[in-house]
Amino acid sequence: MAEVATSARSSATPDQLLVVIDPVARRADGESVRIAKDVLSAGAASTKVCLPDGPEEFARALRRRGSRRPVVIGDDRALLRAVGLLHRQRELSGCSLAVVPVGPVLGLTRALGLPSGAVAAARAVLDGTERRLDLLVDDSDGVVLGAVGIPPVTAHDGAETGSGAGASASASGTGSGSGTGSGSGSGSAHPWLRTCQSLVRTLASSRPARIGAPSGAAGPARLRVEVDGVTLIDLDQPVAGVSVMPGAGGVAVVEVRPLSVGAEAAPLTASGRTVTVSGAHFRYRADAVVSGPVGTRTWTVREGAWGLTLPAA
Repeated sequence: MAEVATSARSSATPDQLLVVIDPVARRADGESVRIAKDVLSAGAASTKVCLPDGPEEFARALRRRGSRRPVVIGDDRALLRAVGLLHRQRELSGCSLAVVPVGPVLGLTRALGLPSGAVAAARAVLDGTERRLDLLVDDSDGVVLGAVGIPPVTAHDGAETGSGAGASASASGTGSGSGTGSGSGSGSAHPWLRTCQSLVRTLASSRPARIGAPSGAAGPARLRVEVDGVTLIDLDQPVAGVSVMPGAGGVAVVEVRPLSVGAEAAPLTASGRTVTVSGAHFRYRADAVVSGPVGTRTWTVREGAWGLTLPAA
């Protein structure tokens, strides 16, 4: 792993930055990486640049960051990797993360409100403010930043496959929340949430094969979905799909699309702090990662669990 220490040409901020450049970003758009690195080096008090060649070196760089603020130059998968590593190290709550989106998979970073251009994103790292965001943590210690989709969407570019835990991303601002009930109103104050919901619904509309069934076997899924211990739908009612994402005020927003006599019925929605899905072995998509099959999975909301630097309002 190459490491380069650079001095700032100005003192616009007192930041000491650790800039970790994901290898996928270097291969996909080296020019944007160079521009972002130059802007960060010019604007921070000091900058240490790391060029990891793989996941192990990526993790080592984050562990050795010291007092420097970590900045990841990469796409959604690099962001997910960084959040997952910091969570497993139990250092996520005390770390403010910044991201310059570069790479082939950028739907999540856009939904979170990060600028798409290298210059604008790098300036947001230097001049932006930290926002504490909610996180979904599953019972195998996987994290979700954006959304969980069951069955997994197979048409999404850049999918990764995991064995059990999803490493994804969803965010939520602070706000009021309640227990189990309608979750339809939480998206109105959060444009990124509406974007995530629209993406999940659009991609899931292709009606993939039955969850837990062999490839090519068609048919509805039968799942039990519980929100804060209350059953939203049971095994006797087939479903076309389930989505779970952080809402506002430390609750998850759950939407179940049931089937009735072969046609989709009106969606069922609820919100709560804990969501459990069980039934026949199923796969699910957590942000950019497809995981499973599992027989049951529980997601719990951690309010304000991680910090992301976003452009100042």
